[in-house]
Formats: sequence, structure tokens, C-alpha cells
Amino acid sequence: MRPEALRLNPPEPFALQMKGIFGSGVVDSVRPVGLPRALMCAHIPRASGDPAGVPPAGGAWRVVRVGVGLTVALLGLGLHAATLGFGDGVNLQPSYFNAGQVDFGWKLMRAQPRIQTVRVEIEPSIPIGTAKRWLTEAQAQGYGVIATYHHARFNGSDSVEELLNAAKWWRANYGALRETGPLTINLMNEWGSHKQRPQSFADAYNQAIKLVREVYDGPIVVDIPGWAQETHVAREAATLIEDTNIIFSVHIYASGWVEYGPRHWMTTADLDALEASGRPVLVGEFGGRRKGRADWSALVDHARAKGWTLLAWAWNGDGEGMNMVRPTWSEKPQATRFSPSSYFRQVYSKLREPKRK
Repeated sequence: MRPEALRLNPPEPFALQMKGIFGSGVVDSVRPVGLPRALMCAHIPRASGDPAGVPPAGGAWRVVRVGVGLTVALLGLGLHAATLGFGDGVNLQPSYFNAGQVDFGWKLMRAQPRIQTVRVEIEPSIPIGTAKRWLTEAQAQGYGVIATYHHARFNGSDSVEELLNAAKWWRANYGALRETGPLTINLMNEWGSHKQRPQSFADAYNQAIKLVREVYDGPIVVDIPGWAQETHVAREAATLIEDTNIIFSVHIYASGWVEYGPRHWMTTADLDALEASGRPVLVGEFGGRRKGRADWSALVDHARAKGWTLLAWAWNGDGEGMNMVRPTWSEKPQATRFSPSSYFRQVYSKLREPKRK
């Protein structure tokens, strides 16, 4: 059989089994298009209520030859990032304090069972050896790691050159960072202003993702535009971004504003629009101490009900008072002992208890 697309109903319903950074799983001859090669499928009974013979998320099935066997691939499969193995967790922003030579307070963090994943923000000016230390320590604690290129000067920038600089940084440094253990790339923190439109956003990311793919074939976290708030742009851009192995990331604060389409403070309907993109979604940041009229708490609850991974902002390193521990690195960058701050409970309470194995 030739590898071009062939539409048909699935031979049997199936569920994803994970390998590699997503945990152990079964290697079989079935995998979804656009997801990591490590993600394989095994045949299991269909969940009750699923319509027989209808691909999830309206995807079309395709048969392609792999060696002497066949691979059945699903197009347009919409999965939540939680389904892909990311537990809830916290953000860490160490780059701007004591040249990154800070203590993370791992002992206190390990006492918080709802923290399963850490998103580590890496400023490109930081020596790669320092970033490797951060990731090595996180890996040693058993956390899932999302590593983010974070060039503070260009948060909200529409410069394609800067997005490509981020991609080139990953091309140059992923190999060294991967030595610390499995990690997921968040290509760039909050690239794109509220002026981005679906085509411009997709065009920029198509260029950037191709560079990253020279060294990395796992899922790429893509912050949606407008400081990660423009959900409708992302929804429409999803089909324009050529690489389907992406995870959209939305950032939720009271300041959340959606310019494209409804032009209003972010609402739960805007999160529904992002879900309709058919791509996995996570809440890459959320916090409760910014001014604005978006109901950040209700938005996070809505995302939680959808099964989206929630990453609280921030364990330490924030400059606006949203630090879950004290002392903050800005107050005492060489601190080695920490305790929960008054802000801690406000965001930690939103995280889910991990499922018992």
C-alpha cells in the first residue's frame, strides 16, 4: 500500500499508551499523526457513549506502511496536555537573581503533592551550564520538566526575528539541556501581541518550528499570542500551523484580554474557543494578583474541569508579588530556607491532587 491518505473507519476503538517522557506504555503498530513517535496505541474497549466508527475530534483515519506492518494514524485528534502526562505544577523564574545562582527550596516543594510539573523560564543570557543545573535538580526531584525560552525584553513582541532567535537558541542548546533528562520545549514565552492574526501567527511559528525540529521531535508548547491570551487567534491558526505536534498554552490572570473576535475581558467562552482548536492545551501560567476584570479564578476552574494541566505562577522569581514562597529571590537571592507565603494557598488550592498509582 502506498503512503498517501486512505479514509476508513478505525478497525477498533483505541486509547493512547505513552512512552518516554510521558510514562511507560505499549509499543504497537498504531500511532496518531503529529504526536511524538513515542506515543503508540493499543486496542482497548471503546468508552460508553462514543459513537461507533467516528474518529475522535472529527479526525480522518489514514493507513501508511511502516516496514512490513501498517500504521493507522489519526488526523485532528484533540487531546488535553494532562492526557499527555503533564501533572499540575508551578513556574520557576530564576534567571534574574544572583545570576541564576539560587536555591529552589526543593524540600518544601516536595512536601506539596499537587506539584508534579515545573515550567522553568530560561533567559538566553544565562550560561547554559547554569540552566543545566536547574533542570538537573528538577529531574532529580522527579518532576516533569517544561523548559521555556524567556527573553523578557520581547514578551509580547511581534518580531519574527526574535521568535527565530528563540528557535535557533533551542537548536544550539537543546542537546546540552537534554543531557539532564527528558524535557518538553516551550519555544518562547509570550511571543506575539494582541495585534497578531491567525495567518501571521502561523507563518511565524511555521518558520520557528522547522528550526527546532532539526534537533527535537517531541511536543512543542506554543504560547498563544497576545501575552498568551488570544484564544480565537490560536483556534484559527491551528489548521495553518503545519506541525501538529504542538500544545497550545494560555496564561490566565485578571488582566486577561481578548482583542481578536469578541474584544472583551477573557471569559470561559474564550477557553472553549481554544479547546475547539483540536490541539492539546495547558494553562502555562495563572495567578491572582493582577488588576483587571477577567475572573481568573473562574477561568482556572473552567480549565481544570476540562482536564487541562494547570501551572501556577510562580513558586519564586516573580516581580509583582505572586511568589508562593518567602523569602523571595528578589529579597534574599542567597536564601536556602523557605516557607509558604500568604499568596501560596490562593494558587496551590487550584491544583489537583495527583492520581494514586
